[in-house]
Amino acid sequence: MTFLSKRRLVTSSMLALGIAALGINASPVSAQTVADIKKKGELTVGMLVDFPPYGILNSSNQPDGYDADVARLLAKDMGVNLKLVPVTGPNRIPFLLTNKVDVLVASLAVTPERSKQVQFSQPYAAATIVVYGSKKANVKAAPDLKGVRVGVARASTQDIALTAVAPEGTEIRRFDDDASAMQALMSGQVDAIGCSTTVAAQIEKRVPANSFENKFVLRQQVMGIAMRPGQAELQKAVDDFVARNKANGELNKLYRKWLETDMPAMSGS
Repeated sequence: MTFLSKRRLVTSSMLALGIAALGINASPVSAQTVADIKKKGELTVGMLVDFPPYGILNSSNQPDGYDADVARLLAKDMGVNLKLVPVTGPNRIPFLLTNKVDVLVASLAVTPERSKQVQFSQPYAAATIVVYGSKKANVKAAPDLKGVRVGVARASTQDIALTAVAPEGTEIRRFDDDASAMQALMSGQVDAIGCSTTVAAQIEKRVPANSFENKFVLRQQVMGIAMRPGQAELQKAVDDFVARNKANGELNKLYRKWLETDMPAMSGS
């Protein structure tokens, strides 16, 4: 067994143990309907606050960003109040599966692995994940990562994508969130990070010009609103919400507000 295979086995085992410790399993929990949410009078939404411009903390230290605005629009559509709950990359799905939130609008990329744990709506956002690093680092493709220190947010899409292509000898350093990975890059603890192009753009604003660059694309991804398994009625309602607000331009308005570009065409849209 290669070093990389051993690392993947250990990572998978740790994830399995972590899920077991939380009392989470893949079996469906009791379904929650739109009627249930309306009766409660509040939609509880988990979202990242360290993934600008999708999720941030504003000047009042309140959750904001594209995901927050989408959540506000969804709550308004249901006619209920909104409660935004900050989550992290690693605890997003556990928060959902243990009923701490009703849904996730948390920049969660749609992947086959995650689709075994949660139900996704049709895509409401998209992102490009890249390896981004020092211009001095001679990295143009995955094989060049051998001997390179690369940071990622633990259990994120970029962690999964990087682990899949990194050759033996790559030093992958996992951090609690994107903000920590960004800081590690800017302070020289790592040579590069796996991140979205929006995170890379945030770094560009904080460092001297021409310090860093996109090295290569790890993955193009679409993001979905996540629900617990077995919630067919809620999923249909959320899918209808996404489709309707794509068609009427409301989601594009929010996309332009936060990402300063039109929403891209997305598979499933």
